[in-house]
Amino acid sequence: MLASPVAISTFPHKPSIAGSGAITPITSRPWRIAPAGPSACASLLWSTELSQAVLKLREEYPRRGEDKLVILLRGEKWQVSTSMAGRIIRRLKEHGVLRKPVRNHVSAHRRGVKRPYAIRKPKGYLVVQPGDLIQLDTLDIRPLPGVVFKHFTARDIISRWDVMDVHSRATAITAAHFLNELEHRMPFTIRAIQVDGGSEFEAVFEQECQRRNIKLFVLPPHSPKLNGHVERAHRTHTEELYEATRSSFEPAELRADLLEWEQTYNEVRPHHAPGYLTPLKFLEQWQQHKGGDVSLMS
Repeated sequence: MLASPVAISTFPHKPSIAGSGAITPITSRPWRIAPAGPSACASLLWSTELSQAVLKLREEYPRRGEDKLVILLRGEKWQVSTSMAGRIIRRLKEHGVLRKPVRNHVSAHRRGVKRPYAIRKPKGYLVVQPGDLIQLDTLDIRPLPGVVFKHFTARDIISRWDVMDVHSRATAITAAHFLNELEHRMPFTIRAIQVDGGSEFEAVFEQECQRRNIKLFVLPPHSPKLNGHVERAHRTHTEELYEATRSSFEPAELRADLLEWEQTYNEVRPHHAPGYLTPLKFLEQWQQHKGGDVSLMS
């Protein structure tokens, strides 16, 4: 026997208790209904006293997270988990009992200041030959208790040619002085320099880059990996010079040792990346095959 269209359209069904043969739809209403009211359902999970304890602590410490509030609650002998504390706070907010505190417009973060010349490196900027991009950074050297030197490293990311210097302080004036040394000791024209947001690379240093028509790129905050070449150079100079030298670390002697190491690094020490060539040998081959404005020292 075929079912009627009415029976098909209202399926599924269950027989009527009265046994009249009529069928009624199965309801989708849940068997267990939560009690009404803002605290009725919550009362099944936690007590009003616990809710009040959470409210009191949250109002006292409005910027403190649930995980820290739980520690305080447990100190008051409450048995509560972090997730339960979070649910209590959420419910208090939903019913308007707990209100978000008014935030003072005070910030301890350093506000970004627009640089007069330096910019972010454009995505389309191509680095194809020596001098296209020099990564520059400083490193604190602490050879003796209470003694701190500022080590400057500039690395050409194509040839791996490094220029180094050391000063007692890292200021915009010492950075500008290092720029003079950089132009003198790099055997090619410097077209762009990339630095982090350190104050030593502002003011006089920035003005000197502009005067010399050298592009100056500044990294975004908290992104030293974008200067990875010079960061790696710092590690090499630390391990192979500062941790191995017998210098007395008097400034004049240290600077002399650094110049000697710079020559060794660029002209004697093989480098893995360019096929175990020295930077000098790499530049010789570059000049032979591609030309350019490389001016190699004899």
